[in-house]
Amino acid sequence: MNRICSIGLALGICVVYIAGLRVCVRASEAPVTFNRQIAPILYKNCTTCHHPGGGGPFSLLTFEDARRRGQQIVQATASRYMPPWLPEPGYGDFADERRLSSEDIALIQKWVSTGMARGDNADAPPVPHYDETWTLGKPDLVLSVERPSTLPASGSDIFLNFVLPYPLSQTHYIRAMEIRPGTPQVVHHANVLIDRTASWRRAHPDTWRDGVPGMELVVDAGNTFDPDSHFLFWKPDTPALIEPAGMPWRLDPGNDLILNMHLKPSGKPETVAAQIGLYFTADPPSKQPMLLQLEHDSALDIPSGKNDFVVNDELKLPVDVDVLGIYPHAHYLGKDLQAYAILPNGQKTWLIWIRNWDIDRQSVYRYRKPVFLPKGTAIHMHYIYDNSRENVHNPNDPPIRVRAGNRSVDEMGHLWLQVLPVNTPPNSPDPRLLVEAAWMQNRLRKEPRDTLALYNLAAAETSEDNYAQAVQTYKHVVNINPKDARAWNGLGVALESTGDWQAAHQAFEKASDVDPTLTDAIFNRAKSELDHDQTSEAEQSFRAVLKQAPDDASAHSGLAQALLKEGNQDAAQSEFAASLRIDPQNVDALEGLGQLALSRGQPAPAAEYLEKAVQRSPDDPVVREQLALAYAQSQRYSHAIQQLQQARRLSPNDAQVHAMLSQVYSADGHLQEAIVEQQEALRLNASDADGWNNLGVLEARAGNSVTARDDFEHALRIAPDHGPAKANLARLGSKAP
Repeated sequence: MNRICSIGLALGICVVYIAGLRVCVRASEAPVTFNRQIAPILYKNCTTCHHPGGGGPFSLLTFEDARRRGQQIVQATASRYMPPWLPEPGYGDFADERRLSSEDIALIQKWVSTGMARGDNADAPPVPHYDETWTLGKPDLVLSVERPSTLPASGSDIFLNFVLPYPLSQTHYIRAMEIRPGTPQVVHHANVLIDRTASWRRAHPDTWRDGVPGMELVVDAGNTFDPDSHFLFWKPDTPALIEPAGMPWRLDPGNDLILNMHLKPSGKPETVAAQIGLYFTADPPSKQPMLLQLEHDSALDIPSGKNDFVVNDELKLPVDVDVLGIYPHAHYLGKDLQAYAILPNGQKTWLIWIRNWDIDRQSVYRYRKPVFLPKGTAIHMHYIYDNSRENVHNPNDPPIRVRAGNRSVDEMGHLWLQVLPVNTPPNSPDPRLLVEAAWMQNRLRKEPRDTLALYNLAAAETSEDNYAQAVQTYKHVVNINPKDARAWNGLGVALESTGDWQAAHQAFEKASDVDPTLTDAIFNRAKSELDHDQTSEAEQSFRAVLKQAPDDASAHSGLAQALLKEGNQDAAQSEFAASLRIDPQNVDALEGLGQLALSRGQPAPAAEYLEKAVQRSPDDPVVREQLALAYAQSQRYSHAIQQLQQARRLSPNDAQVHAMLSQVYSADGHLQEAIVEQQEALRLNASDADGWNNLGVLEARAGNSVTARDDFEHALRIAPDHGPAKANLARLGSKAP
């Protein structure tokens, strides 16, 4: 007999004799099959890369694919080399975790060891579909590498930076991004960086179209505080990056995207012809995150053979933040990467721990729920490096001394965090400025002559209206490096804000001497000339900007304002219109066209322009005043009152706002409210003869002739020849005996 079942049945065991062998199987235990147990594991964790055309070297979509690679799958999963997931469990709760459970690994081992059965097709889950084009559908804009690059068949990894200029003449907000690398099997990962000033392209005029080698790059962020806010990080298993609600990122005319690609030779020459698909949203961001970095590259000087070299950094938070994501980064000698926070009460909160770093499997890790860190929390970075022969990733054999640098054979120690400031009190300064200042001060603590940190600190000081300190910081930068055109330009902005506009002009001129292509310096000089009634000089300076950057919307608006001061309304209107064609939300152009319409007695179109300007710049009291004037000229007094009340809230010590509100209250029949607002205007500006006359008129209308007489007489004491006050006083007649 081939099968004998005996006393083992009492224990739930059937003893089976097959070809002289005895195998023990629990009767209640179903066999492991591909369709029932293995396919769900592969489809969830593996096939995002391992599908035809994907980044993995082979497909695992079908039973035949998996059976052919069975032993390889067992080895890769048992060693936890695959799926690529470096963080230790329990040291940060991350979204989209791809770590296989011990049960999953055991199932794969059992499936392979028991013959890799297919199983019942009725048990098979749906096979995932991977679009060969765009996974999110047709993008709103596709940017392509201008000149595809050829990757050699062999050799070490290559890092190339491709510049993709943003070609549109309007600002757009990006809700999602997808990269099509062309040949995904050779692309390990890619980062996208926004270059607001096209500085990288200017720095590499002859090679930017072909791809500039390098792992890391530094770009000029311009003169406006606009910190990097997003991890624009791509891997083969995450080709589409969708931003959280309320947090799109922005692209302006003249911006570039820089695609930093980590390429790995495949054994044959490959063509790299990447594309980036961008998906727009009409909604600007309602949340303002920023990227924050810890690093101590200046401490990286690793002796050959040293297997426990340590680098630390620490940064104390000046505000409450939610940590949304984290990106630890080292090169090939990194071994043990830790990041944690010590809260003000002494509690330790782990952010991430990677015990076995592997640059080939690096990634951005996003938290399942934001990690709240209160003000005063100290964030710590603790990295250990192994420069011994025992480090299988060491690119040098025998090991050599390794220092910090941008090449793959150099080393780095960076920890990037995406943080969202929270619990910010109303009407407080941008909390990101405080974070930026703390970050830069931390860099300067380690390297006092770090000109990049000094420049960024000065920019933050300028944004915080701490102009005198910003002047000193910028002067420190140009003393260290007199050829830093950006710092000369920043110094000019800070000097202008202190009122020393002649010195500011000299700084702007110095910036242009050092770098004639730095249009920011020419623009800032033009704006200063305009503000100080050097109108013809301002016109020429704005035209100089437009000669270099014809799509600069702000320069068109500035030129229009200069032309308007010169009385050339038609030319000014043409320049304002050109600005709006480039940037339909340019506040200066919208306000300028609104003012032009008001001056021509056209309150309805003026209101249309100014309403858009208020939507774009709701905290600008001057724009609200102009809109109120347009409403008042159309006898829409209640709307005018609403705008002036908002302007009063934004600028409570502006006498003109109170005076305008008084006039509109009066026109709408609210006499007592008009009197109160005019009294407040005169409290703020007691030398305004017109204001005292206007108050007298209001008091007279209210029947308060004695008070009105005092007001008219007050006006005449300030301006004895004030005609309206004389006439109004005469109408009241002589004083009663």
